[in-house]
Amino acid sequence: MKFSELLIQAIQQSEIPLRFEPGAEESVAQPVTEMIQLWVTTHAPDQSHTDFERGQTALIAQLLSELEGDTELPAKNLSTD
Repeated sequence: MKFSELLIQAIQQSEIPLRFEPGAEESVAQPVTEMIQLWVTTHAPDQSHTDFERGQTALIAQLLSELEGDTELPAKNLSTD
């Protein structure tokens, strides 16, 4: 499952019913995804000199890849029920 699919699933299950045309969920999800991408990138270290900073940089790269839909999310704990 990709992050965008998980986000759309959450939007579809929201308490406020979305009564829009097809593609409305994607339109709502896009600005939220962009905001999360900006939020994640603000945590990137300026330089990666230590093991911690290299790990942080690698995690941020993985999260951004998932947000952009380039990679699948880890399968565990993805239920939105």
